Amino acid sequence: MVLPSEPEFEQVLKEITTTLQPFLKRNPEYQRALDVVQIPERVIQFRVTWEDDKGKVQVNRGYRVQFNSAIGPYKGGLRLHPSVNLSILKFLGFEQIFKNALTGLNMGGGKGGSDFDPKGKSDNEIRKFCYAFMGELSRHIGQDTDVPAGDIGVGGREVAYLFGAYKKIRNEWSGILTGKGGDFGGSYIRPEATGYGLIYYVAKMLETQKELASFKGARVLVSGSGNVAQYAALKLIELGAIVLSLSDSTGALIARNEHEGFTTRDIEQIAEIKLKHQSLTSFNIQANANESRFVWHAGARPWTLVQNVDIALPCATQNEVSGEEATALIASGTKLVAEGSNMGCTLEAIEVFEVGRRTGKGIWYAPGKASNCGGVAVSGLEMAQNSARLKWTPEEVDNKLKNIMETAYANSYEVGKQYSSENLGEGALPSLVVGANIAGFVKVADAMRAQGDWW
Repeated sequence: MVLPSEPEFEQVLKEITTTLQPFLKRNPEYQRALDVVQIPERVIQFRVTWEDDKGKVQVNRGYRVQFNSAIGPYKGGLRLHPSVNLSILKFLGFEQIFKNALTGLNMGGGKGGSDFDPKGKSDNEIRKFCYAFMGELSRHIGQDTDVPAGDIGVGGREVAYLFGAYKKIRNEWSGILTGKGGDFGGSYIRPEATGYGLIYYVAKMLETQKELASFKGARVLVSGSGNVAQYAALKLIELGAIVLSLSDSTGALIARNEHEGFTTRDIEQIAEIKLKHQSLTSFNIQANANESRFVWHAGARPWTLVQNVDIALPCATQNEVSGEEATALIASGTKLVAEGSNMGCTLEAIEVFEVGRRTGKGIWYAPGKASNCGGVAVSGLEMAQNSARLKWTPEEVDNKLKNIMETAYANSYEVGKQYSSENLGEGALPSLVVGANIAGFVKVADAMRAQGDWW
């Protein structure tokens, strides 16, 4: 039987399958686990009809891919974007299985969403869509079954509408969604978690390698300008790094002076602009009204636009760093790349990084399933707080997040060192992508075998 083409899912499956080979050669019986785990336990597709402000009926496609529940209820975000399709959701859900395993919390993997575009819609239209969407989704989720969260296009407003709809439909208050408002079950540090967690992970990479002493004075490229990029940038600035770039779908904004990057106030202004669903061009006009601090590159990504770089953090969307751009990053002197986005680097880019890593003359690369697992980690902590009907302090949550990211790094590093069978050059470091994939896979596969999912 010929299956429909699913390029994003096929890409992530190839990446994971390739990096698992050193483990599978020593443990060939786990090939059967890989055959089983790559097929979702359940795929739900449904129609969403809603009424716009002109009284016209609109229709969208809704999805939930419940991929794996071996170590806990399905957990993963809901994405609202015109590009949403089954291939993208299967890729995200498959990654989510192993990402969630790396947090050490009891969460399975899933993903969902719709091809609905919230941009340009009124609050009333978004509310109507969310209620219609939850009208069907509520049949398939529950605090011990499947706990969605936000993703692209689903922020605090959308989560609140979805939570309100679920509460009305099911007549129950439960921790059915994470990323909720602080007054109705949300956790401190949840908005910051993915960005902060990314920096905590990179901090451990810095401790291991020898070329960069610390974040202080480090020149950092960040892509994206949404939640992940904003909080990663704020934490970088706090630690003394120089943030040289941000971007969105319209282009890239580059600091003109490599010694004077974005400020905390710049990030706050960008956050305000993004809340209004405006592009970075609005900030560029404001910022350069009286002083030319930034250079705008329409339709570009930041990776080829800066000559001297220490760290690159893709925080926008999938496949945002190509093989050619990876080569450009090496030429600019970049030492570390860590994904704040899911599958931010193409397979060609990862191969460029890994070849360089093996010789000790390239870039040390951290895959998103490890370096950006902080968001879902704090979602898991939100679930725990909801179950206990209590709320931890920001300091408690932040400390737990930091511990989770440091443990995820340690697992990726140690397993990567164990299975880096290639002849490493002097100064070479273990593969974090091999380590993360094997560590996450083995945890899930062992749970599946114990439960009789494969034998």
